[in-house]
Amino acid sequence: MTRVIKVGGRPQLDPALVGALAGATRDAPGALVVVHGGGDEIGALQRLYGVEAQFIGGRRVTSALDLEIVRMALSGSANKRLVAALVGAGVAAVGLSGEDAGMVRAAPLDAHRFGFAGVPTDVDAGLLRLLLTGGYLPVLSPVSRGNDESGSTTLNVNGDDAAAAIAVALGAEELLLVSDVEGVRADGMAVAHLSDDDARRLIETGVAAGGMGAKLEAALRALEGGVERVRISDIAAIEQLDRGTVLTRVESVRT
Repeated sequence: MTRVIKVGGRPQLDPALVGALAGATRDAPGALVVVHGGGDEIGALQRLYGVEAQFIGGRRVTSALDLEIVRMALSGSANKRLVAALVGAGVAAVGLSGEDAGMVRAAPLDAHRFGFAGVPTDVDAGLLRLLLTGGYLPVLSPVSRGNDESGSTTLNVNGDDAAAAIAVALGAEELLLVSDVEGVRADGMAVAHLSDDDARRLIETGVAAGGMGAKLEAALRALEGGVERVRISDIAAIEQLDRGTVLTRVESVRT
């Protein structure tokens, strides 16, 4: 079973993450791709440059300076730190970004409002398949290439969006969005199952807003692209396959 796991910035600070990913890789070698974010690290670097982070609907507004900061924080320190930790745990991890080999192409989200932020339009999964066949664990920063004719533009792509697009391109059976919460909450309680219609209602009513709203939007795109199921949960869900909120395209019962 091919799985794409997206790891948010805060879970990357948890010492349990590397062990969980290493265990999942040993259980299913050549079947796992990791995409990571790093919002807190970006924010810390922005403050060093005297820049204040701005978000609209859970998505980062990205100026030209912000873009270089995102590159440094995600494709640089966050990516290499996670790769180094995984290699230290005995995993043949390889660090990449969506820019490498033009793997992930993106279009501007809304240049007037979001600047150099984009949404994936195309994924060339050939390099990922080659690495998986060789038994490697690809670890990707979501920074991507623009889909303009020259392909010379770089865009900051939300990690959840990038992971969803990669999962679709690989024909993955599961996309797991790892956050610092056990699952999606509604009415103060964690939800075990959501259909695609349930997820849309949570977004439309504002129950799921900000970062969680963005995760549900990415989950819906993955389901629409043919991914069998999406889960939203915490680090423990990497090895516990029944943990968290499961999203499918069929009506499901909430528990």
